[in-house]
Amino acid sequence: MSTFRLDRLENGLRVLTAPMESAQSVTCAIMLAAGSRYETPDTNGIAHFSEHMFFKGTEKRPTARDISKEIDAIGGEFNAFTGKEYTGYYVKCAAEFRDVALDVLVDMLRHSKFDEDEIEREKGVIIEEMNMYFDTPRDYIGGVYDELLYDDQPLGWDIIGRKETVRGAKRDTFTGYLDRWYKPSRMVVGVGGAIGDGLHDRIAQLLGDLPEARTGEPDPTRLSRNGPSQVKVHTKQSDQAHICLGVYSYPLEHPDRYALQVLSTVLGGGMSSRLFTEVRERRGLAYYVFGINHSYTDAGSLFAQAGVDINRIDDAITTIAAELRKVAEESIPEDELEKARSFAKGRFVLQLETPQGLIMFGLRREVLESATPDPQEVLAELDKVTADDVARVARDLVDGNGLRLAVIGPFDDAERFEGLLA
Repeated sequence: MSTFRLDRLENGLRVLTAPMESAQSVTCAIMLAAGSRYETPDTNGIAHFSEHMFFKGTEKRPTARDISKEIDAIGGEFNAFTGKEYTGYYVKCAAEFRDVALDVLVDMLRHSKFDEDEIEREKGVIIEEMNMYFDTPRDYIGGVYDELLYDDQPLGWDIIGRKETVRGAKRDTFTGYLDRWYKPSRMVVGVGGAIGDGLHDRIAQLLGDLPEARTGEPDPTRLSRNGPSQVKVHTKQSDQAHICLGVYSYPLEHPDRYALQVLSTVLGGGMSSRLFTEVRERRGLAYYVFGINHSYTDAGSLFAQAGVDINRIDDAITTIAAELRKVAEESIPEDELEKARSFAKGRFVLQLETPQGLIMFGLRREVLESATPDPQEVLAELDKVTADDVARVARDLVDGNGLRLAVIGPFDDAERFEGLLA
């Protein structure tokens, strides 16, 4: 299994490499510890909007077409993504074109023009992306659930922002955000696959002159973990309801992170998991249902998500709630534990099979935790998880902590759902 190596430039910028001997391609990426969590109420959505604007032209490559033409000319693929705690930009290409990929990436991040006319044009694109998001309940239910968990603070806001903040964005909105957070201490360059020779020197040429800067940290998340169950309903006329039902869990670096991962796999990982078996196969209440844990640096939630018949939503909610409580009340049989552990390990290994999957895993670990990743350590930690660990974590998360339920559908009465969670 590939191993990661971490180097630093003199200005504090980190370089993470993950060579793969069999690869003929390379993935070059830049990831930053900056996302929508780093915004203010007035700039909500600017991290995602900035990601769009980086593709719109630089001094050297003045238009979006000039940038894409250069990547097309090497047969490469490029894209970007914005999360709540990180943002990433990457190019995948044949190994011989590594330096072109790096040059384009760095040019975009360092020399984008943020032209006022382009900003105005792109506002329409983002608004339509927003409309698509809000009109897709399977996606939007996660935003409703986050707002229920984290309320009016950055983790509770939609990454895409609000229409009024997007429409109000000006050039200095972007430069203010980027000047604050896009600094070497928050930046990791990742290169995976056939990484080639002279990589460190090339990155030093491109980024070594970025000045060091202290950025501070975003405000910590405030949580009211204990307390009664809570419900948030987003009323929307539809033939299907979408629900998220879960509990607060642990932050990313919690010592029980691997037991929590196995627990979430038992509940909702794969087509033989408890939720899939009970909600879909036995009762026919949903087409899609899954369980997952989603952790941030200082917060997290273990939850189930499903799309259900609006006339049978009560059954779906009580069934999922019962599965959450059952896992806290009864020890998991050894064969089910082993299956969940093997599932988690197998999916992890599959993720690392490509240069892109490998380097993205490494970058997320390095950016969010400042921990150079070791895939063997992850597998070893999963192997250590016992049934007692899973039971202890399940009890800690479910016993005495209220369930949190988000609903999208033709309903306007949250109280009727609160009774189902009692």
